[in-house]
Amino acid sequence: MDGTLLGTDGRVSARNAAALHAAEAAGVEIVVATGRRHCYAMHILRELKLRDSNALVSSNGTVIRTIGSELVHRSHMPVETARWLCGHVAEFRKTLVMTFDNVGSDGEDQRGALVVEDLEELHASISRWMQVNAPYIAQVRPLEDALNGDAPIQMMLCGTIGRMREAEARMAEHPRVTPVGAEEALDAEVTLHRTEYPERDLCILDMLPAGCSKASALAYLAEARGISMQEVLAIGDNWNDVPMLEEAGRAVVMSNAPEDVKELARVRGWTVGLSNDEDGVAVAIEEVLAATESAAMVV
Repeated sequence: MDGTLLGTDGRVSARNAAALHAAEAAGVEIVVATGRRHCYAMHILRELKLRDSNALVSSNGTVIRTIGSELVHRSHMPVETARWLCGHVAEFRKTLVMTFDNVGSDGEDQRGALVVEDLEELHASISRWMQVNAPYIAQVRPLEDALNGDAPIQMMLCGTIGRMREAEARMAEHPRVTPVGAEEALDAEVTLHRTEYPERDLCILDMLPAGCSKASALAYLAEARGISMQEVLAIGDNWNDVPMLEEAGRAVVMSNAPEDVKELARVRGWTVGLSNDEDGVAVAIEEVLAATESAAMVV
């Protein structure tokens, strides 16, 4: 969503919305795949009035629900793994956020869906996100006490790109963690994903249950629908989209993506399309609809 379907104003343009509805009318299934959790994504998606049966992949692949909030698939991080991570990233834990999946039938979360230990550094890095999500954030000290009940679906660190590259290197030192872009290790318990916004000097590091990604969720859906991955168009703008782009039959990278992602796209032969402020999603969908009457698309 962010940096792809949404413009810099945080909204879906009229042309992007029209392209999504045109794809639906042509018999295409639209799947929105996002790092946002389900509730946070639905704050925007409700306005689009997409079909309730369409899938929403949230938290970078750990949860699949329909737009109508029906649970399709979910992966939890083992509690002991989450406890270990709290210690493993101790020097960065002031920016650590735990996410729990407690979505109700209306698609809304409760307070405690997001748990933090400290607020100050997070407000400095992602103030807007903290403000919007304030009704769902619980402050727990020590953070490990939040793990006395349900298992989380996701943990994340936020900060400057330089600081988060340090955190990434620290986490990747341990064999229990699969680094960004690395092949999944058999004994790994955590998969690491990175999302960078150079213009804001912001990086988000997501720690997910082993094997979870937008790609794994997309493959799950494709198999359930009897769709070949060669029939899938994937559109993305950041490092957390790369596994999905690699698996899709056709991949489009937004021109507002970080330069190293665009360079990877050129090496892999992926299309570098227009930016999120130039209706890049709509253009990519319109081109596919002009060429074929049936495809599976992930935005």
